[in-house]
Parts: sequence; structure tokens; C-alpha cells
Amino acid sequence: MEPQDHPPDAPTNPVGRPPVMPAPPAPLYVPGDQPLPANLSPRKSPGGPKVGRKKRRFGWGKRISVLVVLLLLAVVSIFWSWDSGLHRTNALQSYTGRVANTKGTNWLIVGSDSRANLTPAERTRLATGFAAGGRTDTIMIIHTGGGKTSLISLPRDSYVPIDGHARNKLNAAFAFGGAALLTRTVEQITGLHIDHYAEIGFGGFAGMVDAVGGVRICVSQAINDGNAGINLAAGCQQLNGQQALGYVRSRKFATGDLERVQHQRQFLASLLSKVGSPGTLVNPFKSIPLGYDAVDALTVDNGSHIWDVISMGLALRQAGGGKGLTLTVPIAGFASEAGAGSVVLWDHTKALALFGALKNDDPIPAGLIPKS
Repeated sequence: MEPQDHPPDAPTNPVGRPPVMPAPPAPLYVPGDQPLPANLSPRKSPGGPKVGRKKRRFGWGKRISVLVVLLLLAVVSIFWSWDSGLHRTNALQSYTGRVANTKGTNWLIVGSDSRANLTPAERTRLATGFAAGGRTDTIMIIHTGGGKTSLISLPRDSYVPIDGHARNKLNAAFAFGGAALLTRTVEQITGLHIDHYAEIGFGGFAGMVDAVGGVRICVSQAINDGNAGINLAAGCQQLNGQQALGYVRSRKFATGDLERVQHQRQFLASLLSKVGSPGTLVNPFKSIPLGYDAVDALTVDNGSHIWDVISMGLALRQAGGGKGLTLTVPIAGFASEAGAGSVVLWDHTKALALFGALKNDDPIPAGLIPKS
């Protein structure tokens, strides 16, 4: 038997007959049968048209999320810009015998009468005069801690010892050695550790008032002071920047500097109330320009940032708004000293009691709190 040319089970193809083809496979889907499983749906077919697919819309949830993110980025950008815009000075220099940390947080707030950044026209409009150099018209300490926030005015004519300059008016320390010597002097005469320093000049002072549309001040008695550039009738009235500046600078009163520090605290309360009002805060056309005006007007110590400044503003608003205490360092009387002129003398016993309470973050003795 001869060998076969193909496997024995291979199909044969007799001559004249068509080849035998295998039967076609059963159809995958017959109309009328049960629906195909989801994974075999024509909509999922990679090769065919996508039947009935709906376009996904950008839902409100995602829109709101994107908007929130954009707003947060805008706020961070503005805060960074404000922080970068703050002027800074080395006010808190180290020195031998510096007061160690005391309880609570203490800001030294200074209103500078420097004319350095004012044009001749601005000096005339604001009635600041043309004196060279700079002194301080306003000196305050704001103390925050476990108790009530306290705002203490230190009359600029206070007769105190100044390192290297014997005894003189307190504001002379600023003229002799700038912010650093003034801060050192305040620490040494109060025993309080100063944590932050903030200074605002004439131009910035008036600019902030105008930025909020003026402030409402109740003037107890008519004031006509050419040196301060004001002529105000008695009664409650709206003051613009130039008028407000004159109001806190004027000394045409029987008690001179003591009346003025009360006006300064009154003004701060009115300004911060206006700044913190909903009409200002929720209006970006007011709040954002005001923020830029404020940081441009402020000089702070090297370690302070915009969030520290905001914290200071909130503390001032709390103290001036009746939720804290505002007072002047206890005064014993007035005197005239050679080389210094008319000066204010502290009641040292009561002053020590006041600053001792602040140093320990204790309540201020009731006998030192002025009766309203």
C-alpha cells in the first residue's frame, strides 16, 4: 500500500464537486431575543457609531468650586501684595537691658508728624507747616491678652528719661533716634515689652479718612485753630481727611495735650468703625483701595506682617468700640522745664500700678479707669 498524501481524516474533494464549506456560526443576536448585556451594547461598540450618548455638561457644583478657588487665589494675591507694600523699619532693636517678654501682646502706635513725603501743596492743604525732621503727635500702646483689650495714650509732652539725652519730652526720643529710640524709651518707662511697632504719617492719615468717605465726629466745643487748619463748629459732623487731621493735632484747649489724646482715641474709634462697616468691607471698590492706602501709609517693624496689622486693627476697633478700655497714663500735673518747655508729669505710683497690671495681663485696677 502506497503512502497517503494527506491525513486519513482529511476531507476529500471528489472531482466535479464543490468544496465542502463549514457551516456559518450562529448569529450573535437575533431580533426578538433578550437584550444584549451592557458590555455588548452597540453604544459601547468601539467600531460603530456611538448611539444616543449625551454630552456631559459643566455642572453648577464644578462651577462654584472653580469660582471659590479663583476667589481664594485673588484674596491670597491681594494679601501678599499688601504685605509686600508695607514699609518696614528696625524699630525693635536689641539693646543691653531690654525688657524681657511680658504677658499678652503690646503694640506701640505712633502718629508721625514727618513732612518728608508731602509735596509743598499737600503741606499747605493739610496745614502741617514746613518743619524739617519729624516728631510724633500720637503715642499709644494697645495691649491684648486674656482680659479686656486696653488702649493707653502716652502724652507726647510726657517728661521722661531718654537714653543719652537726659530727661525730655517723650516725642523728642523720636526726633533724637527715630523709631528705635522711641520704642526703647517706652519700654524703659513702662516696663512693658513692645512686640510690634506701627507708624502712620500725616499724608496717610488724611488719605485713609478720605478713602472711607470721611468720619463722623461729635465736637464738644467749637475749634478755630489756624495752626491745625480747622474751624469747626460744636456738634456732630462729617470730617474729611484734612479736617480730621486738624482735629487730632489741635492743642487749643485748657488741658492742651490731654484733651488732644482724647480726640485721637475718639477719631480712631470712628475711623475703625467706618472701616469695619459692612458697606466698606463687602464693597471691593472701597475695601481694596482702602487696604492699599493703609499699607502705603504704614511703617511697621521688620517682623510684622499684614495679618499682624489686621489683628492690631481689630484690637483698636474693639477698644474704641466699647468692648475694651481706653485711658491716658495717670497724670500728676504740668511743669515748665529748662530746655523742654511745658511738660506733662506722670503720677508715678498710679502709672506703676497701671503698667504692672498690663505686664502681668491682670485687670486694670478700677481706680485707674476713668468714669464714663
